[in-house]
Amino acid sequence: MKGVSVGKIVERMKLKVFNPEVNLKKKRITLSDVNRPALQLTGYFEHFEKNRVQIIGTVEYTYLQHLEQEKKHRIYGEFLSFDIPCVIFCREFQPEADFVKQATEQGIPVLGSEDATSTFMAELIYNLNEELAPCISIHGVLVDVYGEGLLIMGESGIGKSEAALELVRRGHRLVTDDVVVIRKINEHTLVGSSPDVTRHFIELRGVGIVNVKSLFGVECVREKQNIDLVIKLEDWRKDNDYDRMGLEEEYTEFLGNKVVCHSLPIRPGRNLAVICETAAVNHRQKKMGYNAAQELYERVQANMRRHQDADEDEEE
Repeated sequence: MKGVSVGKIVERMKLKVFNPEVNLKKKRITLSDVNRPALQLTGYFEHFEKNRVQIIGTVEYTYLQHLEQEKKHRIYGEFLSFDIPCVIFCREFQPEADFVKQATEQGIPVLGSEDATSTFMAELIYNLNEELAPCISIHGVLVDVYGEGLLIMGESGIGKSEAALELVRRGHRLVTDDVVVIRKINEHTLVGSSPDVTRHFIELRGVGIVNVKSLFGVECVREKQNIDLVIKLEDWRKDNDYDRMGLEEEYTEFLGNKVVCHSLPIRPGRNLAVICETAAVNHRQKKMGYNAAQELYERVQANMRRHQDADEDEEE
């Protein structure tokens, strides 16, 4: 079903429910934007964004307190006649019994938060953006290496899980093994996480399933991580032309977002964990403005110019 259930947002943000008799799981939120219905509470309903979560803050709440009961009852009825996902009162404001009664009759959840309105709205929009983001699942392993989200891909049995386990032993953190759930938060950000069923587990061929959180502790796992770099493991082939300098970045694409990608040939004796670790650190350096390959290229060019100038001086 499209959207995210109100019940999931209530659980995730620890909201108070004023009318628990309403089925929170059936009520769906389909937009990440929210609305503060100041104008609607005055009776102006043109251009009303009824599909958004409605937020009651200080302005709306204090305005209602100055109205006569009969007028409030009429405004409540008109406002709640729309198919609203839910109404949330911030700053521990308490909705009136009449409001809760009419909302319950219309099947609209009435919720509450202790947070300041602006703070709560920012957090709610962030959570809704994440929950409603376009999503795919791919085969791979995601590890947090020095703060960089390293997505390791490759054919089954090539050594992805073994590399991830060695990275965990070296102090890095596992996000997910085997299945990576990727969400597109915006045009520049992809976030990877694990399915609930396989969270914290790694499959090692010949050994079986191991629980990384139980074996190595909670500091060796995390729930989600931005995807910053992709390593594609592949069997080494003598006739393949592998990049040895890294002057030009290669990319792979997920949900329309491009991510830097390195193809890593596998041969006996290569330490995958160390190579992956080095690739993550090198990628981080590039983001900070330093490119080792570019520096080497400039050194070689400068050296060639010096030799050329020396040869020209000799000829003269």
